[in-house]
Amino acid sequence: MDLITPDLGLVFWTGLTFIILMFILTKFIWKPIMAAVNKREDNIQDALDMAKKTKAEMEKLQTQNANLLKEARIERDDMIKEAKETSDRMIDSAKGKAKEEADKIVENARVSIEAEKNAAVAELKNQVASISLEIAEKILREELSSDEKQKQLADRFAKDINLN
Repeated sequence: MDLITPDLGLVFWTGLTFIILMFILTKFIWKPIMAAVNKREDNIQDALDMAKKTKAEMEKLQTQNANLLKEARIERDDMIKEAKETSDRMIDSAKGKAKEEADKIVENARVSIEAEKNAAVAELKNQVASISLEIAEKILREELSSDEKQKQLADRFAKDINLN
């Protein structure tokens, strides 16, 4: 039972050792430990604040990036729209010029055809006149081959002249 019940001297010396140890700990060790713990707590709090600040900045940057991306897409769409409008205008202009050229070519062809037609009609008239003269000459030669036929023709012309 001596082990379970402590002796009064042991309790005294143990208590005195404890009090001295507490005095030494509070005087020399407790303050540096608490200062280190407080410093570490401050460092952790600063790191947490910095993390929150960084997170807020990242969110702000992400928002800015999203806005920039949206603006870039809008600008790209505007550029594509403008390029399409420009190409449409160029195509319409080219079509208009091509139509004008085609109309000009058709008109030139029409004028050329008309001129060739008139030339062909004039040549045909000349040929018909030439053939008619040749036929008339042949008929007259045949008609006037004898003297009596020549005299009858002269009389007929003379009667026509008197009537006019």
